[in-house]
Amino acid sequence: MSTVVVDPVTRIEGHLRLEVETDASGFIQRASSVGTMLRGIEVIMRDRDPRDAWAITQRICGVCTSSHAITSVRAVEDALQYPIPENARIIRNLINGAQFVHDHVVHFYHLHALDWVDIVSALDADPAVTAELQRCISPQRTEDISIAYFADVQQRLKNFVESGQLGIFNNGYWGHPEYKLPPELNLLAFAHYLEALAWQRSVARLHAVFGGKNPHPNFAVGGSPSAISTFEGATRIDGEGLGLVADIIAEMRRFIDQVYVPDTLAIARFYKDWFTKGEGVGNFLTFGDFPLTSPGAPDRLIDGENLFIPRGVILNRDLSVVHPLDLDDPEQVRELVSHSWYDYGAGKDAALHPFDGETTPNYTGPQPPFNTLDVDGSYSWVKSPRWRGKAVEVGPLAHVLMLYATGHEATRDLVNSALSELKVPIDALYSTMGRTAARALESKLLADEMSGWYDQLRTNISNGDIRTHNNALFDPSTWPAQARGIGFLEAPRGALGHWVVIEDGKIANYQAVVPTTWNAGPRTTDAQGNEVSGPFEASLLGHQLFDPEQPIEILRTIHSFDPCMGCAVHLVDPDGEELLQVDVL
Repeated sequence: MSTVVVDPVTRIEGHLRLEVETDASGFIQRASSVGTMLRGIEVIMRDRDPRDAWAITQRICGVCTSSHAITSVRAVEDALQYPIPENARIIRNLINGAQFVHDHVVHFYHLHALDWVDIVSALDADPAVTAELQRCISPQRTEDISIAYFADVQQRLKNFVESGQLGIFNNGYWGHPEYKLPPELNLLAFAHYLEALAWQRSVARLHAVFGGKNPHPNFAVGGSPSAISTFEGATRIDGEGLGLVADIIAEMRRFIDQVYVPDTLAIARFYKDWFTKGEGVGNFLTFGDFPLTSPGAPDRLIDGENLFIPRGVILNRDLSVVHPLDLDDPEQVRELVSHSWYDYGAGKDAALHPFDGETTPNYTGPQPPFNTLDVDGSYSWVKSPRWRGKAVEVGPLAHVLMLYATGHEATRDLVNSALSELKVPIDALYSTMGRTAARALESKLLADEMSGWYDQLRTNISNGDIRTHNNALFDPSTWPAQARGIGFLEAPRGALGHWVVIEDGKIANYQAVVPTTWNAGPRTTDAQGNEVSGPFEASLLGHQLFDPEQPIEILRTIHSFDPCMGCAVHLVDPDGEELLQVDVL
């Protein structure tokens, strides 16, 4: 047995360490997922005004800021039984939908594609063949497919490489024998990498229109900061007009249909063996999201009715049964810290519901620098959420599987078409490449839905409804002495939940169970004494490393989850003193 350590795992948000144990043939027999920074957001939230929670918690992460803002507001609204206006529902759907699409495209092209695309190999491509390849995989595209265009892109790459400074492409495993794409497809992917840089700047404007800015938009409390008005039969938002939002959505859909989905399928054809690797735990959970109607008292959004992404749990890859998920049931969602650097008052083996959750750090690991951790003891700053004691995967694959299992027609058509084109069975989705493909398909599904939500918003405003906020219950003098609420959301990386306990107008307890916590949490022990690995750890089992010094196999599978360790962990010192320095080599 030998141990391979990857630390830090790059091209993710935050800090993640993987320690894997391999046999003599290089097959991974055990994997340990390590969050290397302390989580402290719950400590920060104590004794705060609940009306400020959204502004603080969206600083959990610099990527999915709006996700935490919406979830936090929903928790407080649930605690106060606060109904929201119809336009608020639609705007939140549009903001969250834009977050999904933007995040998925950026993740694929700028973070994950480099696990499959050999950038340096593109220097050997024939631009004429690349142009013809573009026509074949995306015949509907009419722009930027000339030989001259790809020759120019190749020259830009050549100048970059010949400068001797690969910059953002430094430390890549270029030339690794596990890269399988021909040079022409590598050149095509690099061209789209550059296009996606410009695209993502453009589509981020939707958050700025409705939220005032991006990141950390200001839409969650008080309504949209961009004034909505009507004149002479036209509707405008902050001088730009609703037409800008329509243009952004159309731009999203064009890029997904003509670039993102075709590229994903083209790359997947060369890596079909990765449709049998990285399967993980085989259980999938969704809190559900994108409400299709606005809840009002006594209806609660937490009830999970009429959501675009349905709520439920799929066990053992069985799509014929969707198990109900009740977020009000204290027996269903619990967090464990048996292998985490935290203590619970009831003991390390306790399993606490988030309403009763505790965040009490207790680091017992070695003092740095160190080579390996004691992975039989506590080894991570990430907690381990479980659904009825089971490890579950969350994220785009869970979303697509839940839509497919519940009979969503557009999802079934899209998934079946992609599987048919790739000539793989539906079981292929339970894999590293299946996770990657699901992210692209989900982007199309949501971008198409956003067009309909935009039409609803425009119709409402045209009919004179410009309400996005209601102050009726946001006055603390109207609050009960004690209240508690649950906010949930499907973020780009999966099921996100915030649980808040309010006492005498202040936050008494706040717990956030985030997507990467579900996926990255360390192993636990079930009631029968069996070891239960989390999705990250389980997905790496059985991988064979071609070269332990260049463990691209580990990166491919872990990146397929799109980890966000910034959501999972945080470093906090109440006195503002520096606790450590992180050097990036």
